[in-house]
Amino acid sequence: MGIISRSLLTALLLAGSVQISQSAEPASASGIDLKAMDTSVSPCQNFYQYACGTWRKNNAIPADRSRWSRFDELQERNLGIERDILEKAAVASANRTPVEQKIGDFYASCMDEAAIAAKGIQPIAPLLERITKLSSKQDLASEIVRLHQQSVRAFFTFSVRPDAKNANDQIANVDQGGLGLPDRDYYLKDDARSVKLRQQYQEHVNNMFNLLAKAGGQTAFLKVADAGPGNPAQAVMTIETALAKASLDRVARRNPDNTYHKMTVEELAALSPDFQWKYYVRNIGIAPIATLNVGVPEFMKALNTAIDGSSMADLKTYLTWHVLAANASLLPAAFQEEDFNFSGKTMMGTKEMPARWKRCVQATDRALGEALGQKFVEVAFSGPSKAKALQLVGEIENEMEKDIRTANWMSAATKDQAFTKLRQVSNKIGYPEKWRDYSSVKIVRGDYFGDMERTREFDRKRNFGKLGKPVDKNEWGMTPPTVNAYYNPPENNINFPAGILQPPFYNPKASDAVNYGGIGVVIGHELTHGFDDQGRRYDGAGNLRDWWTADDAKSFTSRADCVVNEYGGFSPAEGVKLNGKLTLGENAADNGGIHLAYMALMDTLAKHTLPAKDGFTPPQQLFLGYAQIWCENVTEQAARMSAQTNPHSPGEFRVNGVVENLPEFQQAFSCKVGDPMVSANPCRVW
Repeated sequence: MGIISRSLLTALLLAGSVQISQSAEPASASGIDLKAMDTSVSPCQNFYQYACGTWRKNNAIPADRSRWSRFDELQERNLGIERDILEKAAVASANRTPVEQKIGDFYASCMDEAAIAAKGIQPIAPLLERITKLSSKQDLASEIVRLHQQSVRAFFTFSVRPDAKNANDQIANVDQGGLGLPDRDYYLKDDARSVKLRQQYQEHVNNMFNLLAKAGGQTAFLKVADAGPGNPAQAVMTIETALAKASLDRVARRNPDNTYHKMTVEELAALSPDFQWKYYVRNIGIAPIATLNVGVPEFMKALNTAIDGSSMADLKTYLTWHVLAANASLLPAAFQEEDFNFSGKTMMGTKEMPARWKRCVQATDRALGEALGQKFVEVAFSGPSKAKALQLVGEIENEMEKDIRTANWMSAATKDQAFTKLRQVSNKIGYPEKWRDYSSVKIVRGDYFGDMERTREFDRKRNFGKLGKPVDKNEWGMTPPTVNAYYNPPENNINFPAGILQPPFYNPKASDAVNYGGIGVVIGHELTHGFDDQGRRYDGAGNLRDWWTADDAKSFTSRADCVVNEYGGFSPAEGVKLNGKLTLGENAADNGGIHLAYMALMDTLAKHTLPAKDGFTPPQQLFLGYAQIWCENVTEQAARMSAQTNPHSPGEFRVNGVVENLPEFQQAFSCKVGDPMVSANPCRVW
């Protein structure tokens, strides 16, 4: 429930060397980037073009990106800071702290491409050898235990998570997985583009196996492939398609009731009798359990069918492929390049692989995020930023209470429950109160595969160690340098890493109105998530519980359907429409967030006058401040993939889709009925 998706965030972190056009200094007296605007366009005709048109014209997508946006500009600055930290920490000296030793040596290991090349496929050879020795389907459970312990997520996923209906406890959770493409629909759609993409995926699988053969893995592979070394992709595609058909689609997964099925281990075993679930649960590394949550029971039935209907050779080929896919970034350059050719070029339209140092900064942030985050906070996060964020959170929460109180479509009973939940919302700003302790993680300079393996093991054991313990609501799901924010339903808290509390989201030199349009809307967005189509299903304690009256739930759905239909009409690429149901939560949060920020600005104006700046009134400044955080350019491939998999709408529609619903915007810019930015059927949930 972040302001951008985690998959998109990963793409942003894989940044190239580009110049930053937006510094920490405001571009004008107000903080609005006047040079970004296209004033030849009326704000009432196309507000996104008016606010961002010149920026988009002057900011082509770099060759090593699929998207270039204001998020990327800020991430670029943060990456530069992290790089400086890591390069200094990588210099071996007696004065390095334990934290500096770990992050510095991990980064140095990642940068040592010669050492990675010298080891070849040796790091994954033990995994491949075990797969070749499988002699019976009865052995699959023991092999999947080993693969999952090595972060190879074949067949399904297994983790410890909060119990959705008892948020104080954490339980084991088994869920669908095992696919190589980003979404189930990539396997099932029969349009020409989807058919071609599946062909390209199979070519990619075969290319990776050919690289394995050249690197010395051919003999082992020949033992497992009935079809011969030239066509492992068909075996992979057949098994993954069977799993995809039984996978719950993204819209259905938005309803948490659809992924909550508490069962005994025996009941799970009955769903997949050909997989030894009891062995898996006993040996994966968790404490003994009697019950667990099964996210998608039908998927577990299909898993049994896929295993039963596949030959041992095909199953071994599938497992070998997932070893390669999970570890491609840790292998010699040829594997990395082939992985990028498909995931970057084909899927996202990225022309060039990002610079090695940027990939290594990302890898360090992912593996030792709170160790690197400590150093980042020391140099890049100021106390005033945290204090201002806390102040704005308080203001936005007050506005949310007013908004609920005046909602004429809600009954008093539901409002009382909503007030209770709102008052229980907690917030985390900047960085954790207690840093994660990585002292048990051994980092060996020059052993990149081993270093990554040991950090993955640390994360797995840390996750499994939560079983049966109270939820730690002080734990963070994002690292401090992250340019993002999120709402966590089971914990009922809103979270703002230090990375986003910077320009253009928060700029101490900008006007209050512009900051309301930036970080104020971000805060309102995350707070609104607590009451969107997903968040509203959880109570203030974080439990999955229906606290709505039937009539109020019906009213909510009616209002939400308006948003679904509105955004479902937007097209980000030729022949593609947004999925209004998939993007409902984020669209509702955008609309609610800007409404709350506007209310906060009006309360401020009622107390004292804010001047017009750069020829714009305070309300105009707010709307421009909001629009300009979404200036972006995206490749066609990335736009198509996002429309299929991303619950967030593209920047253009996060701006125009919001303002066309707002009478306050239309008043601020003197728009008239009939103008494109004046909806004939305005939508509002919150």
